Amino acid sequence: MSFMEQARAGVELYGTFNTTEGRIVVRLFSKESPRTVENFVGLATGEKTWTDPITFQPQHGRPLYDGTLFFRCIKDFMIQGGDPTSRGNNGPGFRFEDEFQGGRRFDKKGVLAMGNTGPNTNGSQFFITAAPQPHLDNRYTIFGEVVEGQDVVDRIANELPKDSSDRPRRDVRIQTLTISTARPS
Repeated sequence: MSFMEQARAGVELYGTFNTTEGRIVVRLFSKESPRTVENFVGLATGEKTWTDPITFQPQHGRPLYDGTLFFRCIKDFMIQGGDPTSRGNNGPGFRFEDEFQGGRRFDKKGVLAMGNTGPNTNGSQFFITAAPQPHLDNRYTIFGEVVEGQDVVDRIANELPKDSSDRPRRDVRIQTLTISTARPS
């Protein structure tokens, strides 16, 4: 069974971000946000086809997130990634609807959610919170939480120097994003 099929079936999945700043492990909420988790794992593994925003060519079998940057990082707020060009204004060439029925809230740090430009505009961009953000409730689909590496998230958000666009002055690269059914040890 593919990871996308497992997400659809509500199987508990984990994502491991191996970054230039360290490892971040997230537990994905397949039962509460199945469409969002299916999209995320499909883009992470290359199972889901996406469109390269520069060449406009379909990409199948090519993981979207590997090699991209955390392009926006705001102290005491969040770190954001998932743009295939790492500039913050692109996505996978499609959009999908929000999922809020799980009752999850931005009531702690380490919440993983989709970035968007308004209702039902999810694509590939995501963010991880560095502090509670209750003003984001029911505006961004929550689809996971950090279970290891919150110190890495906090360091990226709070300690790395940024430019006036909240971009780290030193690239913070997602070297690989892997999906698993067991929590990595």
